[in-house]
Order: sequence, then structure tokens, then C-alpha cells
Amino acid sequence: MSTLNVLLIENDLNNTLLENSLRDQGLKFLKTPCSPGFLGLVKEISPDIIIFNLDKPSKKLLADLQTLNLQCPLPVIMFVGDGTPDTINQAIKAEVSALIIDGVDHKRINSIIDVAIARFKHQQTLKNALEDARAKLEDRKQIDRAKAILIKTQNFSEDAAYHTLRKLAMDRNITLGEMAKNVIAMSELFK
Repeated sequence: MSTLNVLLIENDLNNTLLENSLRDQGLKFLKTPCSPGFLGLVKEISPDIIIFNLDKPSKKLLADLQTLNLQCPLPVIMFVGDGTPDTINQAIKAEVSALIIDGVDHKRINSIIDVAIARFKHQQTLKNALEDARAKLEDRKQIDRAKAILIKTQNFSEDAAYHTLRKLAMDRNITLGEMAKNVIAMSELFK
């Protein structure tokens, strides 16, 4: 774990407890105050993980974390003093990998980082699987629509329409979904 590049963002820069814990674990880190410009800093230094040590995360910070997850997702650990249900729910929506309420335990920092990274990887796998399923569903809709066009305009059976789409896709070395989109686009031109 000593190769991890950590971005440590804290409200109180004089508090060195978390900093000392990271140093004791042999982690390389950059400590910075919590500011609205942290997204730019993330892009600049490309950390492996971000750790926040805050009293209470602001709504702006949590919104920025949602933006970060869209642009370049990273594991995020957040140590907070505020354990209200609202803060917890907002942290979950912001896809915080680990939310630790009321303090930093020096002995647990290693396991907290490990769990956060594992949870982040699991979330990314689920997101990718969901995106693949959505893409396949969209392709399936396009294929069905293209088949309907071929059935209507060429008097094909459903089976013949599918095989025609498949052959056209193979001849052009494109996916069946792309071929279906091409058929749909061509039919729109002739309306």
C-alpha cells in the first residue's frame, strides 16, 4: 500500500493526527485545506485516493464530489464530526467510499483505506455492468425498430429481417446495433 498517492484535505491544518497516521503507514500524501478548488488540484496531482477530515461537509463539497465521480472517479474517505442522517445520505449520494463519524483511529487507518478501495472497485464494477446492460438494451431496441422497418418496407419476415441486419453488419464490419441505427437513419431520410 506504500505506493498510494493520497490527497489529504482538512479543515484544521494544525491537526496532525491523520497526517501522522498516514506517515506512519508509509503513505505519500499532499495535505491541503478544504477549498472549492479541490477539483482542479485532483486533476493536477492525480491522487489514488482522497481523504477528507472535516467537521461537516458542505453541500458544495458533496456536489463537487458527485462531479468528480462523473469526470474521474476515485475512492473517497471522509472523516466527519457530523453524523446526522442528512450528512450520511448526502455522502452516500456523493458516492463516498467510507464515511467515518467522530474521529480518526490511528490503528484502523490501514484497514479503512483497504475497505474504501475495495468498496470503490466494487461500485465501479457495478456501474460498468449497469452501463453495459443499458447499452445492450438500447441496441436491442434499435435492432427491433430496424427489423420493424425492414418488415414494413421490404415485406420481410421477422427472421429474414434479423438475418439481413446481421449480414449487413458483418459485411460492413460493424456491430448489429450500429447497423440498426444506420437502417433507422436511412428510413428517416426517405420519409
